[in-house]
Amino acid sequence: MKETIAVLFGGQSSEHVVSCMSAVNVIEHIDREKYEVLLIGITEQGRWLLADSLESVRTGTWHEGKARAVISPDAVDQSVLVFDEKDNVKKIHIDVAFPVLHGLYGEDGTVQGLLELARIPYVGCGVLSSAVSMDKLYTKVIAESLGICQADYVAVMREELARIDQVAEKIEGKLSYPVFVKPSNAGSSRGVSKADNRESLKEALREAARHDRKILVEETITGHEVESAVLGGGAMEPQVSGVGEILAAADFYDFDAKYYNQESQTVVDPKLPGNAAEDIRRSAARIFKAVDGYGLSRVDFFVTAEGKVVFNEINTMPGFTAISMYPMLWEARGISKGQLIEKLIDLGRERYHG
Repeated sequence: MKETIAVLFGGQSSEHVVSCMSAVNVIEHIDREKYEVLLIGITEQGRWLLADSLESVRTGTWHEGKARAVISPDAVDQSVLVFDEKDNVKKIHIDVAFPVLHGLYGEDGTVQGLLELARIPYVGCGVLSSAVSMDKLYTKVIAESLGICQADYVAVMREELARIDQVAEKIEGKLSYPVFVKPSNAGSSRGVSKADNRESLKEALREAARHDRKILVEETITGHEVESAVLGGGAMEPQVSGVGEILAAADFYDFDAKYYNQESQTVVDPKLPGNAAEDIRRSAARIFKAVDGYGLSRVDFFVTAEGKVVFNEINTMPGFTAISMYPMLWEARGISKGQLIEKLIDLGRERYHG
């Protein structure tokens, strides 16, 4: 008898569209001989809908669906409640969930908490690791405790911007221009700006504050932008892939450069100076363990011309789009998308069953 897997996608974050793109890639590679696939889309307004087909996810017409589908928090049920237009309800048992959700309200521990309450096995990191990895400020605190090299930074709270010139002075007292300004909780470079002077810094702070109340201002690191993929957790010692390099078709790798600029490129196993590649793999495993990672993560770094490795951030549900680095790095190691997804599902099930 086939198991039922619920794929959650969309979500209320600024990465809604990317999540849908990732979900298409995941759904296409789930073994249909082993699983019945239930497609649950979450609109940007937070409405949970049952998608009737992969094509509706691909085209976006799932947003027009009438049937609502919500996960019951009842641990005995382990089910999805599907409501038709007349609010008649049908209960569907779920064996495992795959939350293909990026950013807030999906990759930050919120959905993971719901699945924990429901006692439904799920793919990916748990509540704690999802929350601290989503929050760039707290990830930096963890990296500091490990002694891992990272960009120098200043933390700013949204309420401080009422005295924005004082905030700018504080930043200028510690960091030199140019600086990068980021919301602490956001993904795919949403709300991230580069500031070259005080006026652009103030505008960048205001833009970041639109996305989160915690803001991170970082020194600029010049070098290769690289990524590594981690797979494992629990009884499976985390495995780290090779390294992928980002060749951004913009001043920095922002949202549009990632997903819409065809001149942006990714290179697997680039030539890096010194022992940088091995340093990246070693640091990625340490960070993954330190945040209590499980299942998968993508860990991002910079590599300077001298071969210095500088930690950037960790993503606990990395993109799975056709151009995303995470599956690409494992394919370069002989693990197909289908095999990768099967392993991630197995890991989620193994964690639940102990």
